[in-house]
Amino acid sequence: MSTPDRDELRAAATFRSELRRFLRRSERQAAKVGLTPQRYDLLLQLKAAPGGQSTVTELAGLLQLRQTAVTELVKRAQEAGLVQRRRSDSDGRVYLLGLTEEGDRRVMQVFHALRAERVAFARAFEELSARFRATSVD
Repeated sequence: MSTPDRDELRAAATFRSELRRFLRRSERQAAKVGLTPQRYDLLLQLKAAPGGQSTVTELAGLLQLRQTAVTELVKRAQEAGLVQRRRSDSDGRVYLLGLTEEGDRRVMQVFHALRAERVAFARAFEELSARFRATSVD
């Protein structure tokens, strides 16, 4: 394994810093509407899901959490009136999850509030990607 040069290390450190900055801003915006970061991630995945519906199994993969953790997260979001579940018409063993009106309202508030941060993070990510590519070619 080769020793990374200072530019590559600096690019990695900058990437981690930008990522933490974006996540921190996301956490603050979510808190303003009464959401935890994990609950915001759950609602965002449901909002983005095909047809606005998903399953616990699908969400576990997307959120990179164990299925039991997602089940608990969904249960609490349902109790808070943010998520609804219903049995699948095609497979009675499966529950489909979707947003309630309140869940949709809150996730979209955070989503819109983070628009500028997403653009800034994407720009920083593109710049860092170019720097990583340049150092990996050398």
